[in-house]
Amino acid sequence: MVFIFIMIFFVIMHFVKLNELMTMKKFLPVFFMFAFLCIGNAQNIQLHYDFGRFAYDDDLTGRPLLTSTVEMFKVDKWGSTYFFVDMDYKSTGVASAYWEIARELKFWKGPFSAHVEYNGGLNYIRNSFLLGATYTYNSTDFGKGYSFSAMYKCIQKHSVEETSGEGETTITEEPNNFQLTGTWYLHFAKNRSCTFTGFADFWREKTVNGDFIFLSEPQFWFHLNKLKGVDDNFNLSIGTEVEFSYNFAARDGFYVIPTAAIRWDF
Repeated sequence: MVFIFIMIFFVIMHFVKLNELMTMKKFLPVFFMFAFLCIGNAQNIQLHYDFGRFAYDDDLTGRPLLTSTVEMFKVDKWGSTYFFVDMDYKSTGVASAYWEIARELKFWKGPFSAHVEYNGGLNYIRNSFLLGATYTYNSTDFGKGYSFSAMYKCIQKHSVEETSGEGETTITEEPNNFQLTGTWYLHFAKNRSCTFTGFADFWREKTVNGDFIFLSEPQFWFHLNKLKGVDDNFNLSIGTEVEFSYNFAARDGFYVIPTAAIRWDF
């Protein structure tokens, strides 16, 4: 598994110009920190090649081509913890980073849990603090499942600039919002060789493009170790992710952006 991670890292480095490596020095310690997390604790690491941007040349010319994702989910007797870290790469190095960490608190039997979450990242991304409740379903064989969360969402220092008909500009703070989130997974085909998983978020956040934002990123994976003759410990999967979004990341309107991806499970 260490070899796979190193291979992915050097694929990324292939896109970095040698004379620009020094500009990455402040990002490399962060990258290797997440490498350590990946090797030690995380469930999987993914590398995505974003080819969907070419359908929107005018709007997405600056969108990074490569994204890595480190993802972990762990259950304990007090509930569960989930986090993921996304890092986008350009030839000059790490262009942006984003992460989410969520905790389901449950000291009782039943499908409901208390939900606490934090979202944050670099560049235009504001800190967000979420609090709510989650309903979770898993089949008895854990072949399929889903969850639904309803949350209060505080977007720190979020404000909206509005101009009146008389040309006067006012800035109004809008930190108090809400978010609805659904997640799902489905293992199917022979020997559970395929997985369909993902999430959908709908939240209130006033921007110049509207009051609400939608984002969904379903993924499909084919697990190579389910093929006849492949070692069970060869945990490499190939697949795709498709980003469906509306008014997301300062974009106006609906976008569909697919990727080609590989994933290693630990």
